[in-house]
Amino acid sequence: MEPSRLSGAHQTILVVSVTAAAIIGSVAGAVGAVIMTGAINASDLFGRLSSGDDFSGVDRHIVELIEEESATISVVNDVAPSVVSVVIKRPRGAFYADEFDSYFFDSYSAPPTLTDREASELVEVGGGTGFFMSQDGYVVTNRHVVSDLDATFVVVTNDGVELPATVVARDAFLDIAVLDVAGDGYPVAALGDSDGIRIGQTVIAIGNTLSEYRNTVTKGVVSGINRRVVAGDYGDDEVIERAIQTDAAINPGNSGGPLINLLGEIIGVNTAVSYEGQSIGFAIPIDDVKKVVEDIERYGRIVRPWLGVRYLPVDADVADEFELAYDTGALLVSGSDSETEPAVSAGSPADQAGLLEWDIILSIDGIAIDEDRSLGSLVSELEPEQTVELQIARGDELLTLAATLKELEIE
Repeated sequence: MEPSRLSGAHQTILVVSVTAAAIIGSVAGAVGAVIMTGAINASDLFGRLSSGDDFSGVDRHIVELIEEESATISVVNDVAPSVVSVVIKRPRGAFYADEFDSYFFDSYSAPPTLTDREASELVEVGGGTGFFMSQDGYVVTNRHVVSDLDATFVVVTNDGVELPATVVARDAFLDIAVLDVAGDGYPVAALGDSDGIRIGQTVIAIGNTLSEYRNTVTKGVVSGINRRVVAGDYGDDEVIERAIQTDAAINPGNSGGPLINLLGEIIGVNTAVSYEGQSIGFAIPIDDVKKVVEDIERYGRIVRPWLGVRYLPVDADVADEFELAYDTGALLVSGSDSETEPAVSAGSPADQAGLLEWDIILSIDGIAIDEDRSLGSLVSELEPEQTVELQIARGDELLTLAATLKELEIE
């Protein structure tokens, strides 16, 4: 399924870009402040909390603050061993030859001449974050972190051990990829239930910030759920369905790292940040990621159902713009080039079912498509070869069509 990417209809969110290590400058450290209340000593309270002492006589709000801080420290200690840095390496010669690097050389200068040995030497050119999803070495990260087909990838564990990594799969829809490292017995954090996320709950992010500061911890709250955002990395964009919005700092290099609740459970995979607003980051719900790993373990590949349509989610504004009779559903529209971005892909399940451009899909198997349940999210919950009933609005007509989904062929 190819979600609509009509510019202007949605705010563009930038994917947390892979950081180029070669051009990172120095970063000023932040000075922390300690707030003292009366004669209370924070370290004493932490000690009393860990020993189970009575807190009578201490202000309740102070106790709650210390308890939350203690929970945060405990969660970080428990989860951090499962978090890894994903390092991107390329031959030094290829790095200098890139068009990207030629930006740094004007017409009057040239890249330095390298010996064959120097040219073949692998150098770190960027990085991201990931985490062990299984004890036998599966690591989850963002697809854009490992998108370079010519790169070599290395996983660096929490205690600094470097492990060669192989890309097992890159998801065609989610910004998710799975790596494999040799060995067994790796630490795995507990996975939460992203359907149970509540706005306002405390969350923690751990990542390889700026590809330089590994195991960096940031903290915030869930500031929104079920967001549909268009994420792009300077020209390449994709739709993230049901994204978790958070104000926990998600910096370049944090891509692929875990978003964690105070129970120490991973509830999301950090993937994008808005540069149009401060403290706005997004994560992919962990429930969507679980199926990716289950597919890898069961089939050795990611299995995705395919309907074969390109659509624009319908809301009141879209209904007014296109003079539609409905303000919910999925409007089938082609892109700027109808040949390469058709509303209905030729030979697809949607094509075989008789869907046409400008049809509005209102429901799948009786489940209405609306702002909380997009066409993409509903189809992603189905299986290839499954036949579904689609309610369609075509002009003034209401139609019911049957479509048998296929497995998406991933290159």
